[in-house]
Amino acid sequence: MKSLALLLLTVVFFCSCEQNESVEDKTDITSKFCSTWNIHESMEQNDDGSITYQALPWGGLVADVKENNMGVDWSDYESITVEFAEPTTVTTQIMVSDELKALAKPGISTLTCYFDGYDVKYVDEIAIQADDTSTLVVKSVRLTPADATWERMNIWKGDCVMGNWENGFVVNANQFADVNEGDKLEIVFTADKENPNTYWLLKTIYNTTDQTLEGNNNELNDWGCVLMGAKTTTYRIVLTANDVNNLRNYGLFVNGFYCNVTQCNVLRKHYKSEEE
Repeated sequence: MKSLALLLLTVVFFCSCEQNESVEDKTDITSKFCSTWNIHESMEQNDDGSITYQALPWGGLVADVKENNMGVDWSDYESITVEFAEPTTVTTQIMVSDELKALAKPGISTLTCYFDGYDVKYVDEIAIQADDTSTLVVKSVRLTPADATWERMNIWKGDCVMGNWENGFVVNANQFADVNEGDKLEIVFTADKENPNTYWLLKTIYNTTDQTLEGNNNELNDWGCVLMGAKTTTYRIVLTANDVNNLRNYGLFVNGFYCNVTQCNVLRKHYKSEEE
């Protein structure tokens, strides 16, 4: 009888372990990165689970995440994070289904793309990209389960046609009275197709200063600007404690290069209760 009880406990233990591994594997999608967009690039899956990616400019290390040839629903997740084995030496980007992107300048060890406010009910492909020839060692790529909901609060509305740095707008300091660390600043815009060039820029500073916001520091170029894509319509910045303090004191000034801005919002974070 004791032997039977011990056997049952052993079976329960192993089943429990398998279930836990299954849960963990659902958030770790590193192994799904199995190909590259550019045939002249290469990738190798290492024994420790990491991936060595020989990147060319704006090629791509790609993961096909479809199930039964259908896109997967990631609505229960808040973000995807790439962890590199060592700090990057080039600008890197993660792209979700060719629409949602997060970009960071050299010297980072992790890159996170947040899903809040975006439709991620049909995700088919993820790509990790570099802006120059380089070797990237990807240690892991993980999904983070959502633990919060986001409330959108409008703080500015208008029609700011920026042109070639000709126009910008101010959001007064009192609009940030109820903003907290971890909330997100959201800028809604369209890329002006009258632009004679093929790039668009946004710049956010504390009003009356020349200091850029801290929350998106890893995305800024040498002039303190963020590069926007032709199809991008929303840009978000996770606000730091220093950002919140300065915005409450000075307010915000936004300008840019051929972006037409119509709204500026704050996404306020509300953590889910256990009942939810």
